Amino acid sequence: MSRKKRKNKNRIYLLPNLFTTGNLFCGFYGLVAAIQGDFFKAAVAILVAMIFDILDGRVARYTGSTSRFGIEYDSLCDLVSFGVAPAILVYTFALQTYGRYGWLAAFLYVACAALRLAKFNVQAAKESSYFSGLPSPGAAGLMASTVLFSLWFGLEQPVKHIAILIMVYMISYLMVSNAPYFSFKKLTFAEKHPFYALVFFVLILTVMAAEPPLTLFIGFLLYALSGPLLLALRARRGEAVQVSSEIQ
Repeated sequence: MSRKKRKNKNRIYLLPNLFTTGNLFCGFYGLVAAIQGDFFKAAVAILVAMIFDILDGRVARYTGSTSRFGIEYDSLCDLVSFGVAPAILVYTFALQTYGRYGWLAAFLYVACAALRLAKFNVQAAKESSYFSGLPSPGAAGLMASTVLFSLWFGLEQPVKHIAILIMVYMISYLMVSNAPYFSFKKLTFAEKHPFYALVFFVLILTVMAAEPPLTLFIGFLLYALSGPLLLALRARRGEAVQVSSEIQ
């Protein structure tokens, strides 16, 4: 590696790291709101953190400002926003009533999120259309949207529903599994047909605006289920899925 490339790799770029800091701020605010019992704000803060997480990576790639510092900083922020914050949110919202099984489920989620980040930090990145295991933002999105859906559905608090406890254990497993998940990086249809892609985006936005808690929950749930379904489908066909080891 040339001296110039090493220098660029070790530089600290302001713009993408500002978005990463926004991610961290939302994750920390989500923690505070969850502890204070404001579950709606906590769930929304985690979802907003996902937007910042998407933007920091896109900005870094489009401006050529990727760096090792940015990757490590992003991972640490992701652990807070998509590991600790969702675990505390769901624990305070629904898992406290299960005693040690509840906090163990929350701990397992945090541990699996940390393991996933650590695993992909030490692996060489490969360009692929799929991720290996459920990305931590997707897992956090399902946790947050479950809380929003429960509030929208009118479940009495404190919520005690066995499905939420089982869901946390399942999400934890999916994060460290080898199930393939679409990365949404190679959107060839959007590049070839931008007009129809825009129409589709407007349609999705309209559907989401109708009942956000319901549509967000269904969307994240379907994404979480897509990995095992795709893995089973490929296994039945005897095909292999090339997955990416990029940090998520």
